Amino acid sequence: MLNQAKKLRLTLYCLPAVTLCFALTTQPLIAKERAPNTELRNLLITAINDSNSFQDRFDAEVWLMDMSQRLQRRVRKQDHKNQLRLLKLIHAEATRAELPPELVLAVIEVESNFDRWALSHAGAQGLMQVMPFWLKEIGKPGDNLFHVQTNLRLGCTILKYYLDKENGDLIRGLGRYNGSLGRDTYPNKVFDALRKRWYRQ
Repeated sequence: MLNQAKKLRLTLYCLPAVTLCFALTTQPLIAKERAPNTELRNLLITAINDSNSFQDRFDAEVWLMDMSQRLQRRVRKQDHKNQLRLLKLIHAEATRAELPPELVLAVIEVESNFDRWALSHAGAQGLMQVMPFWLKEIGKPGDNLFHVQTNLRLGCTILKYYLDKENGDLIRGLGRYNGSLGRDTYPNKVFDALRKRWYRQ
């Protein structure tokens, strides 16, 4: 029997036929990039050596290389070192919560466009737009939601909770996360970001 993470990953990779057709008829994003420069390769090696969320060194190298190039297109002002640090944290916190890291990347894109200082009109904060009341709820009112790892840990935990609550139903789970349960606008935005930028075949 598949565990929850495998079920969720399988669901992600079985998006509607249109999504899969788009993904299958598009060249992999990484193929359009030039070979990485020496600085980036050295940073990747350093990142891989102390990455603890990857089971395999090769998997770490492939994922970090691929995602760092995709992220570079979204956040051009960030240097490679900070991008790799962010990607490692996203992978670690997503893995800890048994979520596909690519889904978390898509959620972050839609929620904050990778702006760690993002603040919504409703008061949600940081990369995953976590509401401050959660800090009081968990007895950590002094914690800072603009701290990247804190935000990712809470955001991933909340997202996983809602997905579990909805038995892995991505549309309903994402709707709960966004506070728009019953409407498909937000889930479709996440699926669109996932399909266009973060989906890995």
